[in-house]
Amino acid sequence: MPLKNQEKETPGVKPLPEVPLRALYKKTFGAEPASFEPLKGDGSARSLFRLGGGARSVIGAFGPDKLENRAFLEFSRHFRAQQLPVPEIYAEDQAQGIYLEEDLGNTTLFEFLSAERGAEIPQPVMAAYNKVLDWLPKFQAQVSRGLDLKVCYPRPVFDRQSIMWDLNYFKYYFLKLAKIPFNEARLEEDFTRFADFLLEAPADYFLYRDFQSRNIMLKDGEPWFIDYQGGRRGPAQYDLASLLYDAKADLPPETRVELTNYYLKTSGQKSAEFMKYYHAFVYIRIMQAMGAYGLRGFYERKTHFLASVPYAVRNIEWLLRNAELDVKTPELTACFKRIAASSYLRQFGQTRLGLTVRIMSFSYKNGVPLDDRGHGGGFIFDCRALPNPGRHAEYAQLTGRDAPVIDFLKKEPEVEKFLQNVFAMTDMSVENYQARNFTSLSAAFGCTGGRHRSVYCAEALAARIKQKYGARVELAHREIGGTPK
Repeated sequence: MPLKNQEKETPGVKPLPEVPLRALYKKTFGAEPASFEPLKGDGSARSLFRLGGGARSVIGAFGPDKLENRAFLEFSRHFRAQQLPVPEIYAEDQAQGIYLEEDLGNTTLFEFLSAERGAEIPQPVMAAYNKVLDWLPKFQAQVSRGLDLKVCYPRPVFDRQSIMWDLNYFKYYFLKLAKIPFNEARLEEDFTRFADFLLEAPADYFLYRDFQSRNIMLKDGEPWFIDYQGGRRGPAQYDLASLLYDAKADLPPETRVELTNYYLKTSGQKSAEFMKYYHAFVYIRIMQAMGAYGLRGFYERKTHFLASVPYAVRNIEWLLRNAELDVKTPELTACFKRIAASSYLRQFGQTRLGLTVRIMSFSYKNGVPLDDRGHGGGFIFDCRALPNPGRHAEYAQLTGRDAPVIDFLKKEPEVEKFLQNVFAMTDMSVENYQARNFTSLSAAFGCTGGRHRSVYCAEALAARIKQKYGARVELAHREIGGTPK
């Protein structure tokens, strides 16, 4: 179990479960523990302690909810019997709501990620995530291997009731408390359609429920799993969404794609069927988490929970641009767009999300590109007043990425003047967006054919922004093709 930032108790005042936990330790190991150290727990009502220095170091837990305790203990016994890496249970006193479990150390997957990461996710971290994803299908298979679902708490299945609880949790504790406007009747209609869609997904798996980086320990380089007491039967997509869209873990989009593909390969899931529902489960997982941030942060005034909100906002922004759902939820989507457009929600904590500038070249003959999945902001620059290399036979079959065209345009004073004006305007927005923690800005360059002038100018702006601001740039040339650079 992790030492999650020690939370000191009032000097001289023993926490309520200390006496029975010490007694259970002595009864189990034949000696008094030499130390009793309170640990900072998760968002639940459980209290965790490290008892050590005697026969061995163990984690003592006190949980006031006896049904939750029973679920954890029964799941632990079953998983151990199936040789899954979960803590051993040494002793329990369910009447007093206490138990002793194996001490798995202090390093969570999240802490390992935070310590190792740089501009990109390093290979040791990717290796750790791959190991975690090797185990996930084995947990998910436990429904067919005799797991007693009667001990699940509070529901044995991720059913309509579970879904509606999560959706209303999001509505009442996040949308209302964050003052995001919505039409309640239309939102409830969307919730019903959204739940209907989620319930179409196959649901014969063990759903861990809180499968995220703080609930995975690393011991001697291998993953161990904790905090599965909310598990129940459900769809496979939910736990992958929990892991890869864990807000503060802040995995880059390309890393999520790579890990999703790894999971699909190792689990044997059929890609098309799995992905049909996957992003809908990403959304509901994010909504459940945002409800928790709102309850703990806005309502209970535990403001450190709000530090995760900007990451969740950025995840929603990415989903709006990249994930097309097979269910229409216009009012819920409008709420997501209002969240993505909010400066207020991006300012919590010391978060610096990083800006992505999406730059495109296009031909006016094929229409102006629309930023209909982002916040709708950005620039469209008309390059048709610039000298046109396409009128010269020697350049006609080339593009603005080819050296002869680049040399031609570099020599034209009008092009240099145009770009200086472009740079002046975009610099203002880039600096403002970075200061406000906005994560997406678009700029599109159009010309007659979309092959020469617009391509050259798009490339020039991309190079400048990367060099001057270090921002992430996604560059695309609609008419000639071209991958992001």
